[in-house]
Amino acid sequence: MNKFTFTLCAVFGAGFFSQTLQSAELPNIPIDTLERVTQELVAPPLLPEHTQRTDSVPKVIQVRMVVEEKEMQIERDLKAHVMTFNGSIPGPIIIAHQNDYVELTLVNPLTNSMTHNIDFHAATGALGGGTLTKIAPGQEVVLRFKATKAGVFIYHCAPGGLMIPFHVAMGLSGAIMVLPRDGLRDDQGNSVTYDKAFYIGEQGFYFPRDADGNFKAYTSALDSMPDILGHMRKLIPSHTVFNGAVGSMTGENALTANVGDKVLIIHSQGNEDSRPHLIGGHGDLVWEGGSFSDHPVTGRETWFIPGGSAAAALYEFKQPGTYVYLNHNLIQAIQLGAAAHIVVAGEWDNNLMEQVRGPAAIQ
Repeated sequence: MNKFTFTLCAVFGAGFFSQTLQSAELPNIPIDTLERVTQELVAPPLLPEHTQRTDSVPKVIQVRMVVEEKEMQIERDLKAHVMTFNGSIPGPIIIAHQNDYVELTLVNPLTNSMTHNIDFHAATGALGGGTLTKIAPGQEVVLRFKATKAGVFIYHCAPGGLMIPFHVAMGLSGAIMVLPRDGLRDDQGNSVTYDKAFYIGEQGFYFPRDADGNFKAYTSALDSMPDILGHMRKLIPSHTVFNGAVGSMTGENALTANVGDKVLIIHSQGNEDSRPHLIGGHGDLVWEGGSFSDHPVTGRETWFIPGGSAAAALYEFKQPGTYVYLNHNLIQAIQLGAAAHIVVAGEWDNNLMEQVRGPAAIQ
């Protein structure tokens, strides 16, 4: 407990202080007196270590992201030059609590060929930080913003002009989750927690083919830009994938859970609309607009994510087996790759579902 915290508790009383910390508006506290915490970012679908609620004063959450222009395997017959935050598509999810400060060091290595920046939909002013973070290869910049809104939001690169859709379509987007200080609440205002959480970033790619139907090869993302910009104008993606590649979370790469687990799924889409659906399950609670300040809707079969946003859904798994989580535009899911598997372990409940009679000849 620092000197400021002790003084505030002594003057107002611990009960008042705790109640104040849960409100959206906190007293202005000098930033240089706040605790600084370094958050180690991890590749999706994992989330960094975090607490679901906090009773402390706001903190400064320090994160570091490196823009990498690199080659990645998109599907079995396609290895393409793309652009990433910290080497993954989507970029890693950042987690803070409402009224924390997020302090990002953004790095553009000299090995890159293009200017980059970052626009946080969770931030206020300066095009989400985009005007304050534009850096050329060989530069880094530090941006700090106050996370005033609770919810899930996307971030993306937005260096200007045609570079904005190009950079996002090549992989440069991610998400930030800003939790309420007292945690998530259901539609009745009761506190809820999750046992597991997964972050899924949906990505539309626009890779062109040659006259023979083969994907064109390029030496870099910059080299591919004229062809890809032309293909993007048709608004027909060559791929719509979860977490950067076809099959990134299916088969041997499937996500796992147990019967009884309450699983929070955070889903973002930088460009196109999406319609997430969990085959065999539901959205018990869905923050469809991404705002944790609003009551979640309940019992949804499919929910909607407009392009340029994120949403969160909580589901308690009731039965074991393989669940398919997909974009229920089934063309994008089955033909273009927007699907994931969640393999759930546990005991089957015949009361919920039972095969009364197996397949047999028609009587």
